Amino acid sequence: MRKRERENPCGICGHYHKYEEGEICGICGHRIPQATERSSIQVSAFPSEILPDFLYLGSYDNASRSELLKTQGISRVLNTVPSCQNLYKNSFTYHCLQDDKRLPFDDAVKFLEQCEKDKARVLVHCMSGKNRSPAIVIAYLMKCKGWRLTQSYQWVKDRRPYVELSQAVYQQLQEYEQKIFGSNENLNSAPVFPSSAVPSFSFGFPKTDNPVPVPAFNSTAAPSVFARPGLDIPPQEFQFGAGQNISESPFTANPPNSSNNDIPMDG
Repeated sequence: MRKRERENPCGICGHYHKYEEGEICGICGHRIPQATERSSIQVSAFPSEILPDFLYLGSYDNASRSELLKTQGISRVLNTVPSCQNLYKNSFTYHCLQDDKRLPFDDAVKFLEQCEKDKARVLVHCMSGKNRSPAIVIAYLMKCKGWRLTQSYQWVKDRRPYVELSQAVYQQLQEYEQKIFGSNENLNSAPVFPSSAVPSFSFGFPKTDNPVPVPAFNSTAAPSVFARPGLDIPPQEFQFGAGQNISESPFTANPPNSSNNDIPMDG
């Protein structure tokens, strides 16, 4: 490695790699975001501070930058996605939630309460920091701060604007709110969830939720053919042979030979 490269580490993760040229860091996996990933919000490599000097919310990318976490004084990490590896077990205390469709709020809150008791700064993260980890933070605010769901959600949303809870996760939070407070505050104050369902194809047929009105038919239309009176036709005997006499032998159907001469057959 050249001397200039050794003297100029990456300003984001602190390791020596050509960040501006798109080179991936061989130590923490940090890379420059793609053009489609860049925005005024996502440029920051730092996690979002939810509660000062205590609770931080971020993505797996944030959790993979150990040097930046250390500069913020973070010493513990709550991993809400088991498929995300715990990269720095020698530097941080990790707590990993179970991989289940239902988030274990009580287990997560218990760990966060212990962090607060020990006055340790903790990072809560999932893959993107938009759904699972914000839900855990919201559950903690409801349980330990006594805030209702709408207040807790708005608090987190203000500090991390690109939080996007799924409808299933928000419903779990509503159930957790009812468990804590005995009732839901306001079911009509739920956020607008992004539509992630696969669009349905009707192939030209009308959808069931938008039926086409039935046209009004003329009541004076002609009656059905089955309702008409039958024709008065006497039954007749049906004969095969189109009117020929069926008793006549087929060998005599040809006219007789008037010359009484034998007609030779072809040999």
